[in-house]
Amino acid sequence: MAHTQRFFIEIAFNGTPYHGWQAQPNAVAVQEVLDKALSTIFRQAIETVGCGRTDTGVHARQLFAHLNVEEKDYGAWTMDHGQNIVRSINALLPHDIAAKRLIPVHAEAHARFDATERSYEYHIHFEKDPFLYNFSWQLRDMPDMGLMNEAAQILMEYTDFSCFSKSNTQVKTNNCKITRAEWVEQDGKLVFYITADRFLRNMVRAIVGTLMMVGKKEIAPEGVREIIKSKNRSNAGTSVPAFGLYLTAIKYPYL
Repeated sequence: MAHTQRFFIEIAFNGTPYHGWQAQPNAVAVQEVLDKALSTIFRQAIETVGCGRTDTGVHARQLFAHLNVEEKDYGAWTMDHGQNIVRSINALLPHDIAAKRLIPVHAEAHARFDATERSYEYHIHFEKDPFLYNFSWQLRDMPDMGLMNEAAQILMEYTDFSCFSKSNTQVKTNNCKITRAEWVEQDGKLVFYITADRFLRNMVRAIVGTLMMVGKKEIAPEGVREIIKSKNRSNAGTSVPAFGLYLTAIKYPYL
């Protein structure tokens, strides 16, 4: 008798050629390409549900999605079984999307709603480098990292981040709990690390744009408080380019 097994699939992708994760009618998205490969491998229509959405050009080192597969008999699931299926999936995926793991989970497991923590990085460099094109934002002058970190710490004192959210989004709440917000210098480059239980659309890029205002001494670190309290997107900084942003980690209580 056929039964349905739910899986989580872990993938990574170069977001440059894609209009984000979420499938859409008039543009190629990562989800569409992945679903097509999975449908071929499992010989049935597969529709994944992702852990969230990424904007056009944003990259992911780790993204999870769940899928349901109808199968007559799986027998005992083994690690080798999963690795063989992953190899088959990767043979069908383009070079800029890679499947990492296929994990059997319980029937109610949900890639989006069960995630307890998400982490992003934003990368900035200052010298022309052809190998960083579309993977890091090039600036001419180094901003004041000390001031930016002072402002970044203020983010963790608040939960309502309406000021950093894209307008007209259909979410029930703009509350998020940020547990890490930190700039680190690495080999003459800057990386912004941020972790929260959830993120709003465009939130990280708006935060980085606002912190850059602090780093350029256009506003003081304390000015970030007034921006957050205003709950007004027009008071925050401009969204920085998508290609410097990476989704890097998703955590679940059962993985």
